Amino acid sequence: MSKQYLSYGSADNTHPTDVFSLAVTNKQILSASGSNALQVHSTTDPDFPLVQDLEAHKVGCHHVVTDGKGSRAVSVGFGGEVVIWASHDGTWSKTKDVALADVWAVALSADGQHLAGATQNGHIKVWNLDANEEEIRDHETQGSFGTCIDLSPDGRFIASGHESGSVYIFSTETGRMPFSLSGLVKPVRAVAFSPGGKFLAAAGDSRVIVLYDTSSGEQVASLTGHSAWILTLSWSHTGEYLLSGSFDGKVKVWSIDTRNCVATHSETEKAIWSVKWLPKVGKSEGFATAGASRSIAFYREATGG
Repeated sequence: MSKQYLSYGSADNTHPTDVFSLAVTNKQILSASGSNALQVHSTTDPDFPLVQDLEAHKVGCHHVVTDGKGSRAVSVGFGGEVVIWASHDGTWSKTKDVALADVWAVALSADGQHLAGATQNGHIKVWNLDANEEEIRDHETQGSFGTCIDLSPDGRFIASGHESGSVYIFSTETGRMPFSLSGLVKPVRAVAFSPGGKFLAAAGDSRVIVLYDTSSGEQVASLTGHSAWILTLSWSHTGEYLLSGSFDGKVKVWSIDTRNCVATHSETEKAIWSVKWLPKVGKSEGFATAGASRSIAFYREATGG
């Protein structure tokens, strides 16, 4: 069964360069690009107005993440600098700059206390942001650039994807790898845990999305359909659907139940660097996309009258 999502607005040419990362709170969307400022747009106003410009990164920013409450954010710049942000009543301010050597991709725990990072030399680290960024975990992989990382919603697992095509899962409790995962051969660009933590999705240059069962490490599905690198993944709030964006300019919605693509959007031929599901409005689910078009596009599920 296919689903239909309709474009219902955009923030056009909001950045002067490619938009590399989106992060969502209940009422806002944060975007990071090759320019020096993060942008904050309201998602409660149909015009998606820009409400804040946050200057932080001299040579641009490649990752921005928020916690589950939307009260803390972390951004990582191309110059290697890491900035921690706090939100008070929807207004963001810089808390501090921190030096976390060679960190590339980052993920925040749901409560905002712990930051997980994948480094360029293949380490997976966890810091306690409530204890002066004390390093509490250092997982060794096999030295391959850590391109992407995610924390399971319940905080039990960390997953990382690497330039080598390797995918790792670590237990946050024991610090060990519960099992070894079959990799994707080519660089992995995105890893994402389902809301219940049952599945891990991984994708990248192989143009395939692989689903792993987190209780066994077994590969349970391969989703094919993109014609170029898959750059970004996002799970719907119920875990029923997975969203993917690719260098081919297409955004796809996948049914986890049927393992099929149920919607494809190709509004642009330019790379889609980031996709994110938005908070539900009534029964309608929606998502945001961004990339080389330098704009943020918003979609909502078409519902019957």
